[in-house]
Amino acid sequence: MAERTVATRQSMSPSREETRTQGQYISPPVDIYETEEGLVVKADLPGVAKENMDIRVENNLLTIRANAAHVAPGDPIYREYELVNFFRQFELSEKVDQSKISADLNQGVLTLNLPKAEEAKPRKIDVKVA
Repeated sequence: MAERTVATRQSMSPSREETRTQGQYISPPVDIYETEEGLVVKADLPGVAKENMDIRVENNLLTIRANAAHVAPGDPIYREYELVNFFRQFELSEKVDQSKISADLNQGVLTLNLPKAEEAKPRKIDVKVA
């Protein structure tokens, strides 16, 4: 599984007043490990709700796109930090069964299960004696 990183977009002129918020994306940190069943990808997505997440596989490309949102009630009067959006892509091999990929979100941690295709799973070969 190869990564396709997208650079963080920064505003071009910090001295110029912006008329609208520029979209910024950061790559969420991930852990990837292999099990007997397939690959597991864990991504940290703090402040992201299920409704603000878009995970898709298209042309062997796994895309994670998520928008973080403040959960405090009401309109902010003063804010020292702004949450940014997350974006990361990985190129998948044919060894991943793309139709069986599943995702879980638990307390800001996204867990993607990418099962191995049947052809890629190791199997035992019986030996016959003549």
